[in-house]
Amino acid sequence: MDTYRERKVEDRYSRRVTMEEIAKNDYNLNISRYVSTAKDDVEIDLGKLNAELVEIERKAKEALGRHNGF
Repeated sequence: MDTYRERKVEDRYSRRVTMEEIAKNDYNLNISRYVSTAKDDVEIDLGKLNAELVEIERKAKEALGRHNGF
């Protein structure tokens, strides 16, 4: 209610629009037409991630060898 009463603008939650914009959208008040809740995709460096996984696997095998040695 605070957002409505105080006319707050918050990313991915609320924003003010003009009557002209509403008219352009044929007076459709569907929220998703005015506020996008989508997040930007995170870019993943697959080479770096693969290197990290290989290192983790190497350490796990090493630890298993030490454990089995006991």
